[in-house]
Amino acid sequence: MRVVGRRGAGRGRREAPCGEARSTPDVGQGPAALSKCCRGAESLPPRSRQRPAMARTAPPAVPPPPSGPPPRGSLGLHRAFLLSPLGLLRLGQLAVGAAFWLTVAAHWYEGAAHFALFAAVLVWLLTLGLFGLSALGRWELVPWLGSRWLLANLVHDLVLGVGLCTAAAGIMGHKAGQKSYCNLPGYSQRCLYGAYLGAAVCGAVAACLYLFSGLYCLARRCRDQRDII
Repeated sequence: MRVVGRRGAGRGRREAPCGEARSTPDVGQGPAALSKCCRGAESLPPRSRQRPAMARTAPPAVPPPPSGPPPRGSLGLHRAFLLSPLGLLRLGQLAVGAAFWLTVAAHWYEGAAHFALFAAVLVWLLTLGLFGLSALGRWELVPWLGSRWLLANLVHDLVLGVGLCTAAAGIMGHKAGQKSYCNLPGYSQRCLYGAYLGAAVCGAVAACLYLFSGLYCLARRCRDQRDII
């Protein structure tokens, strides 16, 4: 009976896992058997490694960036600018400026009148560019000046507009004074007095309009406003 009990106990010890044999070693086993069992337990992979790996889901496909710049919106008139004081002044400047340089170009001119015509055309073209970009609301397209559009209008009006138009008006007024002798009744030759005088008046009116628009931009800048309207 004792032999059978020992054999049953031996079988129970054989069925126990090696980890338990290491924690509660049998006195009947030798040190070689214990070390062999512990080495086998260490060589076994951990339970966490024996779990089946979950399938990794592929990351969502990112659409490629557009090849070109985003399409711009359709062009439209900036009605807020057209109805503002600056927009109305720009229309008046274009009308009076065109009358100025067309009057000079349609008649015979010489000497300093060449500079007057050049100044009038230059200011008129710059004003047309400012008006077109402002009316379409596209002044951001202008490099460096787009972010300083109010300052650009201010410098254009007070420096170029007032300065050049005043100089051109003075030149044409001086030319009209030189031709005043032909404004007599009974003079049969071609007289340029009326044309030069009309050009001088148009230049003076244009200079006043540029002064008003420049003061308008200056007032907005003094109130820490960065837009033209």
